[in-house]
Amino acid sequence: MEGGEGGPSGAHTLCLFDVDGTLTAPRQKIAPEMASFLQALRKKVKVGVVGGSDFGKIQEQLGEDVVEKFDYVFPENGLVAYKEGKLVEKQSIQSHLGEELLQELINYCLSYIAKIKLPRKRGTFIEFRNGMLNVSPVGRSCSQEERIEFYELDKKEHIREKFVADLQRDFAGKGLTFSIGGQISFDVFPDGWDKRYCLGIVGNGSFKTIHFFGDKTMPGGNDYEIYMDPRTVGHSVTAPNQTRQICEGLFFN
Repeated sequence: MEGGEGGPSGAHTLCLFDVDGTLTAPRQKIAPEMASFLQALRKKVKVGVVGGSDFGKIQEQLGEDVVEKFDYVFPENGLVAYKEGKLVEKQSIQSHLGEELLQELINYCLSYIAKIKLPRKRGTFIEFRNGMLNVSPVGRSCSQEERIEFYELDKKEHIREKFVADLQRDFAGKGLTFSIGGQISFDVFPDGWDKRYCLGIVGNGSFKTIHFFGDKTMPGGNDYEIYMDPRTVGHSVTAPNQTRQICEGLFFN
């Protein structure tokens, strides 16, 4: 979908980028030439990032000084939000859901993972973040090679897709959303706490046009909701070089 109205107009335009697969290879550092390009882009439009990862992981990928390099930085879908270098919002999943539902969810996931047979399992199967739980059947402490091995297996056997389908069935009506992103995990968060959450922080009237770039734009992917939102012009990409090509066509011609 390349929907929406309004062309580039400097301060009235915001470009929001997913991180993994859009600005960087999955869980890798941003390439120096891409980092330089984004700074050139900032001279033409406002630039922000919105990722499912926590702030520490976004710093690892985009630099320790990420809040100075981008006008907006939205870790955890914007449930932690930085604007012009300052922390402006932080949500709490435990206060929103309550401990009883949270433990029911965690216990279910741990029990489910215990029954899955994989070539390898490592550590950190559930990562507790401010605004979501990140669930990984293989474990987030897997190596890059193990990550790719799981990703290739998952493409064939739909391990995460089946896991999410079972959660959707067994937690129906509990106000939870399950969203697959990256290569090894999926996120669980309260309804409405997907990447669209950051649009409320940006503010509807602040920008004439908001462009969003993401690679997981299919239904069930963690970019889908914001990509389809009428407030954004959605661009579906497959790699950082495609992201750059689209931006060059929009803002540098």
